[in-house]
Amino acid sequence: MNKETPGRHRLWPHSIRWRLQLWLASLLICVLTGFGITVYQRQRVNRFHQIDAELEIRVAALSRVVREYYRDGPRDPHEHRRHEHRPPPDGPPPDGPPPDRPRPPMPGKVDELPLSSEAAVLFGEGGGAYYFLVWYRDGTVLKRSSNAPAGVPEPRRFEQDTLPHFRTRQAFREAVHCSGLGECALAGRSVQADLQAMQSFGWALLAAGASVLVLGLGVGWWLTTRAIRPIEQISVAATRIAGGNLSERIPGVDRDDELGRLAGVLNSTFARLESAFVEQQQFTADAAHELRTPVAVIISETQTTLARERTAAEYRETVKADLDTAQQMRRLTESLLELAQFDSAADGLNQGDVDLAERARVCVERIAPLAAQARIRIHAGFAPAPALGNPDRLDKLIANLLTNAIYYNKPEGEVRITTFTDAGTAVLTVADTGIGIPAADLPHIFGRFYRVDRARSRAEGHIGLGLAICKAIVDALRGTIDAASTLNTGTTFTVRLPAKVIIEQ
Repeated sequence: MNKETPGRHRLWPHSIRWRLQLWLASLLICVLTGFGITVYQRQRVNRFHQIDAELEIRVAALSRVVREYYRDGPRDPHEHRRHEHRPPPDGPPPDGPPPDRPRPPMPGKVDELPLSSEAAVLFGEGGGAYYFLVWYRDGTVLKRSSNAPAGVPEPRRFEQDTLPHFRTRQAFREAVHCSGLGECALAGRSVQADLQAMQSFGWALLAAGASVLVLGLGVGWWLTTRAIRPIEQISVAATRIAGGNLSERIPGVDRDDELGRLAGVLNSTFARLESAFVEQQQFTADAAHELRTPVAVIISETQTTLARERTAAEYRETVKADLDTAQQMRRLTESLLELAQFDSAADGLNQGDVDLAERARVCVERIAPLAAQARIRIHAGFAPAPALGNPDRLDKLIANLLTNAIYYNKPEGEVRITTFTDAGTAVLTVADTGIGIPAADLPHIFGRFYRVDRARSRAEGHIGLGLAICKAIVDALRGTIDAASTLNTGTTFTVRLPAKVIIEQ
């Protein structure tokens, strides 16, 4: 199975960079295609509108020529030929008033229809770029330009429709106008050059679109590379951390964006993981050390006893020493097991409604003999403090704090324990008049196996897990525990737990 090297670009379709490029390419292609088609069609329509406007001017001029030539009414196009072979009538002309003006003769040939000066200028000498044809109502061609293409079909006449019509025939664009009596005029021109120009314009648009696409993809690749680089750095750092390098950190936490904040959160998480692993290693080493000492004592006492015959009193003394050492080991293993239960995060879920004052009163009664033996006076001030917690764990918490207050107190000293509510929390305070804790040690007192006076603690059987257990209990109950101390004056522990909400009826 191939494993991917950290930081190496993954190929499509698994690479985010390539997926972003494909999305960007698809978007650019759609936008550029729509824009190009719109611009091309717009240009084509505008160009043909211009051509149609020019053709409309010219066909209107032709229509005026025809209209002026036949303004006396419709005539048979072959009528003048019949009059040429008919003898003049004998006798006087028929009765009736003579016409107001002479009727123009019908052209006998195709080119005999005279063009007005306007039409001649519009079509130019020799035809120019525009050509024209004129049909009589029976389909006879009355006039055509010399450059008119062959095979121009006769236009379709629309009854009582005198508007100009446009048509495209092969590479020609033509405008047709028919009078109400049937004469039709056509003006046209070749649009081959225009079509070629439009084709060139289309290729230019395509080239411009391809250039914009390449430029956009290049810029997109640069942007995605810059955007994904922090993700690759995160992946590389996470891979190295997974390989055991817990001191690895992600660069770029100074970025003021989402990735910078993500890098900061991950670095904080990695720091906590490193701290947890270091603490776990230290805890394991300390536990092994604490267990090794009583085991070594038991082995040494046993070997010494077995080395030679001893009296019953000596054997009894050895067994008593081994029992004390075994009891110390039992307390240590129970404390370790208790901490392991808290680390599993399952203990804090079993919570109920408790009164912190009631639990403190019970614990004071239990600890009173120990205080009396150490000549320590306990002063209590219990105000109701309803809270959410576990009674057994709270008893353990309060008992540990009271035991520490008695153990580290001065002879004839005092311990004051109070409970009350404050700002939505149930508060427990345990203050003593003991030796106090040095400021340098105060931040570490809740650490596992941490002892301020190691020699004294070890000599009297203390293993340095009491305050660590207190901290674990408070954390499991989603509360806080703080310590304030002054050397040779005393120490005060303050515990805050979520208060039970009481709804008045």
